[in-house]
Amino acid sequence: MTQTRLTGYAHGGGCACKIPPGELEEAVRGLTGQPGDTVLVGLDDGDDAAAVLVGDLAVLSTADFFTPVVDDAYDWGRIAAANALSDIYAMGGRPVVAINLVGWPRDLLPMSLMTEVLRGGLATALEAGCPVIGGHSIDDPEPKYGMAVTGIADPDRLLRNDAAAPGLPLTLTKPLGLGLLNNRHKQTGEVFDEAIATMTALNRDAAEQAVAAGVRAATDVTGFGLLGHLFKMCRASGVGAVIDRGAVPVLDAARVALRDGYVSGGTRRNLDWVRPHLRCGSDVSEDDLLLLADAQTSGGLLVVGELPGHPVIGHTVAGSGIEIR
Repeated sequence: MTQTRLTGYAHGGGCACKIPPGELEEAVRGLTGQPGDTVLVGLDDGDDAAAVLVGDLAVLSTADFFTPVVDDAYDWGRIAAANALSDIYAMGGRPVVAINLVGWPRDLLPMSLMTEVLRGGLATALEAGCPVIGGHSIDDPEPKYGMAVTGIADPDRLLRNDAAAPGLPLTLTKPLGLGLLNNRHKQTGEVFDEAIATMTALNRDAAEQAVAAGVRAATDVTGFGLLGHLFKMCRASGVGAVIDRGAVPVLDAARVALRDGYVSGGTRRNLDWVRPHLRCGSDVSEDDLLLLADAQTSGGLLVVGELPGHPVIGHTVAGSGIEIR
C-alpha cells in the first residue's frame, strides 16, 4: 500500500508554521503584565510555559500543536508530544497530565490515521510518565495535532528567559538542521531517521541535569530557531551573547539540504527578525546564518550553563545583541 503523504495536506510543516515572531509579539503586546501575586511567569518575556504559584508548587501550563512534520502518522504523534512536553522541561518542570488537541479533515483522511497519531502521542507521553486524559478535536481542512500539558516545578528553581547572567557558557542539547530535513522530506518524501530520532527524544534528562546544576536560565529551540530563541532570552535578561558557529552541532544531512536549497519560509522570517541584532565575523556566510535561524521542531534545550555531555556553543556577555564568530 502507498503511504498517505500527510505533509501534503498542510501548507507548511511542524514549528516552521509558527506565526513569525515579530508579528506574534505585536499581536500580544497589550496582553502582558497580568496582575496577581500568584503569577510567577507570564506572557511578558516569551517563556516556554506559564507558571503560577499553588501552595508550595509552581504549576506550569502550556499548549503546542502543529501541522504534519512527517508523513508517518505514528511518528508525527510522537514528535508533536515530545515538542509539547518540551515546554515543561524548558522551565525546569515535570509534566503531570496532558490532553490532546486535534484538527482533522474527516472527509479527506481516514479516522484510522488519526488513531495512529494519537497512539504516537500517547507512547511519548507515557515514556515521560505523563498520563494523557481526554482532549478536544475539531473537523479541520488541515490536519493538526498537539497537546496542552500541565506540569509542576520548584518555584525557586524555575528555568526562565529573564534569568541569564553575563559570563556563562551556552549549551545546546540537540543538533540543528531539523527544519531543513523536514522541509526536504515534505518536498521529496525522503525519510531522515536521524531527524525523527532527534525530534522524538525527550528533553527530560537535560532539564533534570540543568536544575540539579543550579542553572537559572534556559529555553527550548523550536520554531524561531536558535538565533530567535537566544535573542528573546538575551533581551529578557539584559545580556548579550557570543556564538561559536563551529561548535554548534548540526545533523549531517542538514548541511546537504541547506546546499540544495531546502530552506523554509519560517527560517527566512526568523533571520529577518533577528538580523538587526547580529554582529557577524567577516567569514560568516548567509548559509551559516540560515542554519542558525533554522526553524526547529522539537529541538533541544539552550541552557545558560554547562551540562556535561553536551556541547558548549558560546557564552553570555554584558551588553546586548548576538555576536557570531
